[in-house]
Amino acid sequence: MGKPESPSSSEGQVIAKEEPYNVTISDQRLLDLGYRPKFRREMSLFGVLGISFCSIGILNGMSSALQTGLFSGGPLGLFWGWNICSFFMLLIAFSFAEICSAYPTMGGLYFWVCKMKPDVPILGFFTGWLYSMAMVFTGVSANLSAALYLSSLAEVGQGRSLTRLEIAAIAWAVNIFSGIVNTIGTKAIGHMSTLFVWWTLGGTVVLVTTLLVKAPTMNSADFVFTNVQNFTGWQSRGFVVLLGFLQAVYTLEGCETAAQVAEEAVRAEILAPLGVVGSIAGSWLIGLAYLLALLFAVQDIASVQATTFAIPIAQLFYDAVGPRLSQMCLIVIMVSQVMAAITTFTASSRLFYALARDNAFPMKKQFMTLNRFQAPYWGVWTSVLIGCIISCAYIGSAIAFNAILSSAAISVMLSYLQPIIIRVFWPDSIQDFGPFHLGKWSWPINFASFLFTIFVCVLFILPTAYPVDVFNMNYAIVAVGGLLVVITINWFWWGRHSFKGLVKTVMS
Repeated sequence: MGKPESPSSSEGQVIAKEEPYNVTISDQRLLDLGYRPKFRREMSLFGVLGISFCSIGILNGMSSALQTGLFSGGPLGLFWGWNICSFFMLLIAFSFAEICSAYPTMGGLYFWVCKMKPDVPILGFFTGWLYSMAMVFTGVSANLSAALYLSSLAEVGQGRSLTRLEIAAIAWAVNIFSGIVNTIGTKAIGHMSTLFVWWTLGGTVVLVTTLLVKAPTMNSADFVFTNVQNFTGWQSRGFVVLLGFLQAVYTLEGCETAAQVAEEAVRAEILAPLGVVGSIAGSWLIGLAYLLALLFAVQDIASVQATTFAIPIAQLFYDAVGPRLSQMCLIVIMVSQVMAAITTFTASSRLFYALARDNAFPMKKQFMTLNRFQAPYWGVWTSVLIGCIISCAYIGSAIAFNAILSSAAISVMLSYLQPIIIRVFWPDSIQDFGPFHLGKWSWPINFASFLFTIFVCVLFILPTAYPVDVFNMNYAIVAVGGLLVVITINWFWWGRHSFKGLVKTVMS
């Protein structure tokens, strides 16, 4: 290796050269990007694909958000919204896969923005902090959802409703369990994500078969594909159907998580992009099968809307297949939910590691420390701590808690927007493409992804009920605005002095 580049390089600082490293094919691209490999590459295609599948969590995501579309547009909005949104989310996945193949390193969206626009470090700083917080909030949401599924199990099986304190305590337990699994390291996460793929496939077969065989009456095709339901109070049929699209977008977020473990995957420049695209394509098909079964088997949408169960879909199962089989269905989804919660902390801990590596996060030494299981445990347990603190809000106010969690979905889409904007307005931002390259289709796909992401971000902040009052107002805009203010203050107070861009750890 030659002399290190000057710290004033447009790519950021370069730290002192380390001892020679035994280079393999899997690590060469990472070395070319200026990073010394620190993680053992123990993830196969199934493990990388499973990470994104876990993060998307098709069964638990669709089940948890079903009521959003069921009450806003009904079957028509759910079916067509699912297919339309899946198509555009697949375009976003293609866009991300192209970037990920060129830059297969930890940090994902954050690293891509920093690498493609090194002359504007504030963009990378904002993307990294916004996306890392979005991942933590998403994990908190998943942990609470797991607790709500357990509460619904108690209601269906024993007729007992859990208190908010009990539900929050279960969420804390899931938070801590997620931390323990992530502390065990890459190999444990890889095994779990592989299991999740099979659990999703097997669970889909179980749920679809149970619903179609046991439902006392089946709805007609006309009902499934054309029926409109409106429990929102809004009079515009078109607007109500569009609100139902949020269910699909919320469910399909997470394909980019494969990029967070790129430094832990064999041939990451190939496997990570395949994981990004494959997770959306697979989720589209699996989700469609599950959605159709739900729509054909639902007995009474008004009954689901008026349910007292903690999770509305529990009422749908109860009406369609009875109490015993409902418990089985809820268990299948709850296990899926717990595994999805675990992977969000996998993503957030790797983001903290990447941010610390580039001086965009405080306590650099601690957050870059790996335990003997190759886990960045400081990032893991920081995620757990934040998750437990936020879960406390549920005890006092479900409205405040929901505002925090709904902001996670918008924050994810806003984070998606940053690399897509760069690819649209600076199409030459990538000079050295990886094996996955869109060629002449790159700009049109990025432009379509850009328009869809803008549309979704606007849709996410609109009120979902009318007339709007303090109880049904969409407070997501307040929560996201507050988060952006905090990040802005952090940038001017600390970030602009410490963060100058990507920090290389070896000479390229």
